[in-house]
Amino acid sequence: MKWLVIFFYRLYQLVIFLPLFILCTIVCALMAIIGCVVGNEHFWSYYSGKLWSMWTVFLLFLPVKIEGRENLDEKQSYVFVANHQGTFDIFLIYGFLNRNFKWMMKRELEHIPFVGPACKACHHIFVDKRSPSGIRRTIGEAQNTLKQGMSLVVFPEGARTWTGHMGVFRRGPFLLADELQLPVCPLTINGSFEVKPRMKDIWWVYWHPLKLTIHQPIFPQGKGRKNEKYLMEKSYEAIMSSLEPDYQGFVENTDQ
Repeated sequence: MKWLVIFFYRLYQLVIFLPLFILCTIVCALMAIIGCVVGNEHFWSYYSGKLWSMWTVFLLFLPVKIEGRENLDEKQSYVFVANHQGTFDIFLIYGFLNRNFKWMMKRELEHIPFVGPACKACHHIFVDKRSPSGIRRTIGEAQNTLKQGMSLVVFPEGARTWTGHMGVFRRGPFLLADELQLPVCPLTINGSFEVKPRMKDIWWVYWHPLKLTIHQPIFPQGKGRKNEKYLMEKSYEAIMSSLEPDYQGFVENTDQ
């Protein structure tokens, strides 16, 4: 019976979901590009991505549970930091966090058809690690985004997990929060590793519930390296605390 369900779910993905996903991607990307050029960038960059993400999740019949929205202040900018379980982290956060924000993302993503140009038009931030000047430019763009009252979403691990466990956190987002004296809001993602694990084939999505936990924001305690360390450690502890038991504990990620 289980294999029959898997067969029909994969058939559905191939015959119905895939064409609709491609169509939705093209429409939402064009909506973002055109809207950002002629209208309100903050509106079009957020709602085009939110629509794309929600439709992707709904078309795959993936249940979503959100906890902790009451922890957020509508008038406050945040540096959101999340564990990076898999591809569906993006759809879960973009579609269901219910906050306008900009992504910090890998530079390689700008080459994805339609998605890359849309992200450029929306002024999401591509992380350039090729040189010290590229890193400084990335940090400068992120600072300008936060100074404008926009929030930022970052995966501090910098790479998707191979095991479902968390790796080490990089300093970048906590440095930004320290310099601008902004709160860091940890996000725990569960289920994304089961839906689209990195180590399995690239073709199929696996049905599994998704859960996003929005933790209490962590406010700066002073300024400088000591505060950066405090924000990083508290964020790591918070995210780890809500992971499923099977993925508790640190496991080294060789991509980091």
